[in-house]
Amino acid sequence: QVQLVESGGALVQPGGSLRLSCLVSGVTLDYYSIAWFRQAPGKEREGVSYIDSLTNSRYGTTRYGNSVKGRFTISRDIAKNTVYLQMNSLRPEDTAIYYCAADKFVRGDSWWVRDEYDFWGQGTQVTVSS
Repeated sequence: QVQLVESGGALVQPGGSLRLSCLVSGVTLDYYSIAWFRQAPGKEREGVSYIDSLTNSRYGTTRYGNSVKGRFTISRDIAKNTVYLQMNSLRPEDTAIYYCAADKFVRGDSWWVRDEYDFWGQGTQVTVSS
């Protein structure tokens, strides 16, 4: 079975940086596409970033939501079974609970759709404030 555990959330001032981690267990990371979503109070859960798997024959392909392009970077360490989200130039509107999600058969054009993913972590809180 697939288990996802997020870590790295913290309180950070505007303009600062954080790196979130998603530890994936129970499967080989290469064969799962991983996405980061976030949800702020009163807002819909939105796709933040994505990295593709061997299952979809697009290994290593990455995607980003428009609001984070140029600021966030997703990466994967196969040996550690971990996906990272490096977040730079953080803004107050980045404040949210950040979740990682996984599935074998995510369509690249629909990476940002919540229902594409069967497996979810419990989330980690990111707060950007002075």
